[in-house]
Order: sequence, then C-alpha cells, then structure tokens
Amino acid sequence: MQLRADAFFELMRKRRTVRDFSDQPVPREIIETCVAAAGRAPSGANQQPWTFACISNPVIKRQIRLAAEEEERSFYNGRAGEEWLDALAHLGTDADKPFLEKAPWLIAIFGQRWGINEDGSRKKHYYVPESVNIATGFLIAALHQAGLATLTHTPAPMSFLTQICGRPDNEKPYILLVVGYPKDGATVPDIEKKSLDEISVWL
Repeated sequence: MQLRADAFFELMRKRRTVRDFSDQPVPREIIETCVAAAGRAPSGANQQPWTFACISNPVIKRQIRLAAEEEERSFYNGRAGEEWLDALAHLGTDADKPFLEKAPWLIAIFGQRWGINEDGSRKKHYYVPESVNIATGFLIAALHQAGLATLTHTPAPMSFLTQICGRPDNEKPYILLVVGYPKDGATVPDIEKKSLDEISVWL
C-alpha cells in the first residue's frame, strides 16, 4: 500500500500546468478513457451531475477562443482588481489565449443544476459544485497518468460555453480544461507547492 501511495505521489508531484501546447494530435480513445475515469467520481446522492463536452473541432475551438479572450480583456482591463492581478503576475498570464486553438482537445465541464425525470419534470440535484469539482480532479489525474498536460481555464463569465457547446439551460459551465502535449521548449513558472505540514493538521 505504501509503495502504491508513494508511486502516485511521485506521479502527481511531477504534474505542472502548461500554457504552451503542441498541436500534436491526441487519439480520441485516450480522452474517452480519461473521461470515463472521471465519471467514476463520487457525487451527491450518486446523481453524477456532470457533462464533459470534449472538443477537437477547430471551428468550435476558434469560437471558444474568441469568446474567452473577449471576457479576458474585460478582466485584465478593469474587472479584476489590482490585488488579483498582482497575485497572477508571477504566472505571466494575459488576455491572449492561443492554447485554446493550439491544443488538440478542450473539455468544457458542466454541472447539471437539476435533472429531468422521465415525465419531464425537474429532479433536484444535490452538492453539484462539490461533485463536479471532485470529478474534475479525477479527470486531471487521469490525463496526467496518460502522459498529457492540462490547463484549467476559468474565464468569467463562462456562459458563452453553454451556447457554443449547445448545452441545455440546466447546465452551468464550471471549467474549461485544455488538454494536449507541451510544446517543444515550453517553460513553466518556477513555483513550489506547499509542504505537507502547511496543508494538513493531525488530530
């Protein structure tokens, strides 16, 4: 058990967010398997209130990039306060998001705010944000295990994803996950994660 725990820690210790992606194709079958793994996540009342919109179509990726960059320009040009921009500065981010077109896959992750019963009536869903976030963690780990890089992109607001992906009114976009291989020569910021002592207490 300890060997398996150590091996998984070492795997995840090497995970880094990437912003420079290659356009090298990734087989759909790999994405399917990783999404299926995400679908095994626990959820409130086992309602599995998530939808993963997996996008490789370049036309749709272009639409998403244009819409996301419009929101990002508003964010960087005034909607974000100075404190928020200062917190992002060491990551080197800005309103330009070429990776939304360059990477072979985008996965728009939606939470189902309510379900639909067989008679067409609404079915209340429980703990939707928590459930979707857990499934997203499963997905990121699965993609990393497969040898792929990811970037969690969260432009605000993200309502454009609902329209572009053709999702129903009961679904809310939570995260746009960029998936692929790092570009040759891609670099990442020189940052560290908090230590075990900094993130845990033992009672």
